[in-house]
Amino acid sequence: MWLIYAVLSAIAAALVGIFGKLGLKSIDSNTATAVRSVIMTVFLFAVVALQGNLGKVSTVFEDKKAFMYIALTGFAGATSWIFYFLALKYGKVSQVAPVDKLSVVIASIATVIFLGEKISLMGGVGIGFIAKGVVLVALA
Repeated sequence: MWLIYAVLSAIAAALVGIFGKLGLKSIDSNTATAVRSVIMTVFLFAVVALQGNLGKVSTVFEDKKAFMYIALTGFAGATSWIFYFLALKYGKVSQVAPVDKLSVVIASIATVIFLGEKISLMGGVGIGFIAKGVVLVALA
């Protein structure tokens, strides 16, 4: 099931790049990112409400350690989107999106260092191919 969700995530992420590039032609990228974040917030709270989980929002705040990490993901995500939209404003989606996926390589290395995860030989080869692909796309 995770693979289906991951593919759907990739499709949605691709649409972000395309729609973002079209929307950024004449507006400030940081302002666009802020407006996008508000839209995402409203949409996500609607999803949580439809799932009947609105009452669970307080549990995120009650667990201080979990909240700290969730807050850090918010800051990291916002920073990522600020730079992503800036890159889209000035670059080609066909170059920006693949370079953005260098996050796969960085996350894989970081999980080995900080979380003690193991990467198989095949996984390492695949991560290496992603890194090489990013370099090829960036130089194109």
